[in-house]
Amino acid sequence: MPDAMADDSILYDIAVIGGGVNGAGIARDAAGRGAKVLLLEKGDLARGTSSASTKLIHGGLRYLEHYEFALVREALGERELLWGMAPHIIWPLRFVLPHRKGLRPRWLLRLGLFLYDHIGGRRDLPAAQSVDLTRHAAGEPLQEQFRKAFLYSDCWVDDARLVVLNARDAADRGATIRTHCQVTAMERAPDHWRISAGEEEFHARAVVNAAGPSVLDLVDLSGVQTRYRMRLVRGSHIIVPRLFDHPNAYFFQLPDGRIFFAIPYQDDFTLVGTTDADHTGSLDDIHASEQEIQYLCDGVNGYFRQQITPADVVWTYSGVRALVDDGSGKPEAATRGYRMELNGGQGMPPFLSVFGGKITSFRHLAAEAVDRLKPHCAALQGGDWTGDAPLPGGDFPKDGAADLAEKLIAAHGFLTAREAQRLVRAYGTTAFAILSGAQQRSDLGQDFGHGLSAREVDHLVSREWARCAEDILWRRSKLGLLFDAAQCAALEAYLAG
Repeated sequence: MPDAMADDSILYDIAVIGGGVNGAGIARDAAGRGAKVLLLEKGDLARGTSSASTKLIHGGLRYLEHYEFALVREALGERELLWGMAPHIIWPLRFVLPHRKGLRPRWLLRLGLFLYDHIGGRRDLPAAQSVDLTRHAAGEPLQEQFRKAFLYSDCWVDDARLVVLNARDAADRGATIRTHCQVTAMERAPDHWRISAGEEEFHARAVVNAAGPSVLDLVDLSGVQTRYRMRLVRGSHIIVPRLFDHPNAYFFQLPDGRIFFAIPYQDDFTLVGTTDADHTGSLDDIHASEQEIQYLCDGVNGYFRQQITPADVVWTYSGVRALVDDGSGKPEAATRGYRMELNGGQGMPPFLSVFGGKITSFRHLAAEAVDRLKPHCAALQGGDWTGDAPLPGGDFPKDGAADLAEKLIAAHGFLTAREAQRLVRAYGTTAFAILSGAQQRSDLGQDFGHGLSAREVDHLVSREWARCAEDILWRRSKLGLLFDAAQCAALEAYLAG
């Protein structure tokens, strides 16, 4: 690297490294406070952990028994706020928690749900209640020994779209988003950082290390020191054909003390997960083991009348959570809280590392990170602002998605109800801009199948940094579950042309 910054180089106020939910959230917050922001991501946005979650905005009911009360309170405080910011990709979900004899007693479940309802400022979500499974639709697919349960509330989220929309809003506020731009070297100059990435050189007064599972690799690359150790824990999920017809999800207890969820997924499927296993392999090859797949199948078979085997699994996905190593014995007991460490400041270019965290707390984490940098970055003005600002497409009432879909059909009568719902759930009010002027289906260009048009693909490329079919089918949408090989090839050919 040269000793001095080139005269024609842009000097960013903040370079954020990592295009997951924390990095995108920090970039958005900082750009909205007036900073000149650069976001660097080595692959696609949400390529790793942030697209491999259980798709929930939740307080973490199970964390209560690990005495993580502050973590649960923080997450519950964010839950309805995030729903209001992005009602197109976040919406309420009722969970059925059956009582299983020999495991946690009913009084303990009732106490936990009472705390869950009252420590986090619940406002619009319905409270927990007891339910008789012999009289409730949620009991029909379950084995007959499960007769009593509790209902409680959390929210669903399209995790990868949450990342993309944060990045889109950051860019709309002036941030530069660079994907497929891996950081390979860093050097601290007297008043800024020099960063080599993607065969280019960038300059920034401050750096935020939001690299998730690679956080310690970036610490080593920067030459700074840290007192934290990380524990990499793999969470795997399976997708199977739909196991039940009602709209509720399930929260199940297992004899080994763990829990898992069964959640309605993309209309035709059920999402089952997650596991907790220490991960020691490559971060570029993360997949569910045969043992994890069988473990989740066994969990399903312990509750549902319909039995499944690994042969019924249509897709699996896995992500590695970067958890602060707090010395916990079991992976599931390791804290889901986050830590931050600031190196520099006081006349030395700052380097802020983010360790841990969970998707529900990303906005609060981002605000805290920017607040940490504020004394060292004169461009940052004002305080926490993101909770009152909808994400792109989220400027409609949080119970208004169905009405929005009806308006979309009224404006574009060729859409089916399912197509309109998918577009609204992905883009919210932005769907009207994507379809603007289209009076018939052919106006949207090539039809790749399942409602995905050239018009939508062009939007994903020009506005959402998509480059290949995988970006579009597995992160920007979940249509990969429906596309066959010929349809995938047609999409790739279009993108290559």
